[in-house]
Amino acid sequence: MSTYGTIPTSSTPGTSEYISRTKDRILSDLGSRQPWKVMFDYHLVSFPKKFPEALSRIRFNVAYFRMNYAIIMLLVLFLSLLWHPISMIVFIIMMAAWLFLYFLRDEPLVLFGRAIDDRLVLGVLGVLTLVFLFLTDATVNILVALLIGVVLVVVHAALRKTEDLFLDEEATGLMTTTGPPS
Repeated sequence: MSTYGTIPTSSTPGTSEYISRTKDRILSDLGSRQPWKVMFDYHLVSFPKKFPEALSRIRFNVAYFRMNYAIIMLLVLFLSLLWHPISMIVFIIMMAAWLFLYFLRDEPLVLFGRAIDDRLVLGVLGVLTLVFLFLTDATVNILVALLIGVVLVVVHAALRKTEDLFLDEEATGLMTTTGPPS
């Protein structure tokens, strides 16, 4: 392990150092994704004039606020499982997987020498979380939570204007040359 510009204090980091580093990383990564102030700026809320405009906003906002929307969906799912202890244990285990495989990575995930796209990681973790939770017999709670989460995300994405948001074309999958749609 090379440490450029730092003096190592020990050859193997201790548990408290690892926990401290993980805590700092969680706070910095989750706090620095897309700011919640930007996401919930009420000045930038308006009804779209036409249906294609709403679809365009949804596509752009989902790409831009992807991590924020994932957090919202996981929070709604968590709240729905409070009265199902086995489901809660499975959810906590899956949250650990989410933290290490999606939220806390600096570099792309590499599997068999190939870099895995964040959208694929998001999809696979979402599907695995749902499959494992459905195996715990909390089906109604999970379906209701997913419905509520999707409604929240779609309503926000359709109502949130996109003029102040800028993303590269590769990240959104949109082919815009003049900036985001309104």
